Amino acid sequence: MSRPIILITMGDPAGVGPEIIVRSLAHPEIYAMCRPLVVGDAGRLLKAAALVGSALAIRAVDGPAAARFQHGTVEVVDLDLVPADLPFGQVSAVAGEAAFRYIERACQLVMAGEADAICTAPLSKEALHAAGHRYPGHTELLAHLTGTPEVSMMLTAPGLRVIHVTTHIGLLDAIARIEPGLVERTIVRGHDTLVKAGIANPRVGVCAINPHAGENGLFGHGEEAEKIAPAIAACRARGWAVEGPLPADALFFRARRGDFDLVVAMYHDQGHGPVKVLGIEAGVNITVGLPVVRTSVDHGTAFDIAGTGVADERSLMEALRQAAALAPRRP
Repeated sequence: MSRPIILITMGDPAGVGPEIIVRSLAHPEIYAMCRPLVVGDAGRLLKAAALVGSALAIRAVDGPAAARFQHGTVEVVDLDLVPADLPFGQVSAVAGEAAFRYIERACQLVMAGEADAICTAPLSKEALHAAGHRYPGHTELLAHLTGTPEVSMMLTAPGLRVIHVTTHIGLLDAIARIEPGLVERTIVRGHDTLVKAGIANPRVGVCAINPHAGENGLFGHGEEAEKIAPAIAACRARGWAVEGPLPADALFFRARRGDFDLVVAMYHDQGHGPVKVLGIEAGVNITVGLPVVRTSVDHGTAFDIAGTGVADERSLMEALRQAAALAPRRP
């Protein structure tokens, strides 16, 4: 079976995306596990290569069929959207529009069967909105472009996997949105993803909403019994190893110890905090439920250091490893 073709979208061209892509593709091990192809702007990658002191060549191609996938040359589907004088580290509608078009083109290529997975460099939500694309982030944008009604965000870090019931909404709105059907569908998406990755019977721990899982009604308004417990019961009825609702503080400790293969977090910060404590440079964001494999770095555009050549590529390299592991293989 051949190495999967993975499209790397350049993200916001004013952020660190171009730099971490060039740094990542300097490592020959990436080419041993996959066939990487950037979707972005050749001119911006040339500028990034100069910033990081890379001798890699940059080659524009029309699509995957024209790529050679040889270490030493960064190949890019060149959309040529970025002015040469676009500054690094600044929010702009021009950069936001480019970031959107990179994702759009990558989705078209994967949905047409020309590539196997998408790995995304970070974009700026503010720049995306300035360009008129009103999405909370990559996850929701990819769901729209692929016609997927509902997806979940999964984060991975060394020794920890977390899938989220809700993500980019306020805490009060998240609690209002959580209901047994949504919790059950989230558990199912996470469980199925791990089974496909080779874990035959994943052990799943489900977070409570309230401290101490509500302490039998002492905290909260019965959210655990009303919103979470029915979903857990439904999954256990399938014969799955699902426990909860459990106090989140103890659950994350137990998961890191190895008691669980997956934690189900109820809202954004409940799941993101523990993952980022373990090291943002090793974190990976996986969109679960799409018809295509998509992974991403677990950090932002880092406008404060963009254009300085010091950005760390390790999270992107780990995202590429995860994409290669999850992507279907071509005969």
